[in-house]
Amino acid sequence: MTKYVINGGRPLHGEVTISGAKNAAVAIIPAALLVNGVCRIENIPNISDVSLLLNILDRMGVKIRTVNSHTVDIDSSNIHSVTAPAELMRKIRASYYLIGALLGRFGRACVGMPGGCDLGVRPIDQHIKGFVAMGADVDIRNGVIDAEARGGRLQGANVYLDVVSVGATINIMIAASMAEGLTVIDNAAKEPHVVDLANFLNSMGADIKGAGTDIIKIRGVSEMKGGFYSIIPDQIEAGTYIAAVAAAGGDVTIKNVIPKHLDPITSKFREMGVDIQEGDDYIRVRCDGRLNSVKVKTMPYPGFPTDMQPQIATALCTASGTSLITESVWDDRFRYVNELKRMGASIQVDGKVAVIETVDYLTGAQVRACDLRAGAALVIAGVAAHGRTEVENIYHIERGYEHLVEKFQAIGADIRRVYTPDGNMTSQAI
Repeated sequence: MTKYVINGGRPLHGEVTISGAKNAAVAIIPAALLVNGVCRIENIPNISDVSLLLNILDRMGVKIRTVNSHTVDIDSSNIHSVTAPAELMRKIRASYYLIGALLGRFGRACVGMPGGCDLGVRPIDQHIKGFVAMGADVDIRNGVIDAEARGGRLQGANVYLDVVSVGATINIMIAASMAEGLTVIDNAAKEPHVVDLANFLNSMGADIKGAGTDIIKIRGVSEMKGGFYSIIPDQIEAGTYIAAVAAAGGDVTIKNVIPKHLDPITSKFREMGVDIQEGDDYIRVRCDGRLNSVKVKTMPYPGFPTDMQPQIATALCTASGTSLITESVWDDRFRYVNELKRMGASIQVDGKVAVIETVDYLTGAQVRACDLRAGAALVIAGVAAHGRTEVENIYHIERGYEHLVEKFQAIGADIRRVYTPDGNMTSQAI
């Protein structure tokens, strides 16, 4: 077993550089299937979710060439299969974007049901609604999604999303890029990675307008050719380091960010009393003293992101007074609360609302990550806590955070990645 071992209680100081956005990368890589040629994608985060997707594409006949640790060439000119390996599909949620890409280019897709973090019921009904509106027959049985465009090619359509869904917006946008005619997505998600995907597709020859607004219009093209594209910085990774400084105290400059993308996050931390100064492509985060309690409600962008909910909850554990967090996106995102309670947090959950009462400090403990962002929250708790924390199930964390240990070490945290083959700490990897 591999775990993180953290000796907490040290303020954080220094600089940290943010990697490419996970949520953009896991959409752009499947979308590269639309391209008849080579597309070079830069600023790709070196994380396990990206490795899984590239492995899936490789198994389908796509030629993958690694230029360096953050740049790959993807050539799907000679893809030989519209069937994705089910055993890999089950390991990652974003694998469902392969449906839109394969349907859009080939008019057929046969993929296993996606996996990823268990955050409660996460239906793909809005995705399917879009595909059906564009003329696809979709059959789900025995854990396999089989979709085929009637007549061999999707047709443009008007699609109204019943709920604002990032996944459905992305999947329909990918599929519509090579559909015949005009597709209009109404009530579309507006997250920065939705815009980044649209920019990528347009750079490869697509015709997409309105990304970042409620209505996205996609006029299908007959072919998309290769090119170069660089992925945006990861706003959630940046927000995680903001939360770490808020929880542990200190003075950290976070580089390679787009401050505008961070507005929903930085505004809430400023309300908590964190000093945040913005530059063109960096922010400086300073915190000294007890935080203010706040109310937080997760919402689609430009609201406070659900992917930052566990991290801000951890920072609020020692804030003065009582804080309230309302989760309006996922059903089961508070499972990490019991782990924080092991560290001395005072949190009560009632349905989709968590009530956080102040405690003087958190105390190190053995805890276990239950999903990606919950794992990041436990690392933050360990960095801020008094004493020693051991975080298990770190594979969840490494799905979405590049070089987390090294980055925290660079800003003064005492954190190590250790391998314990027999349950006892016997060797240190980092």
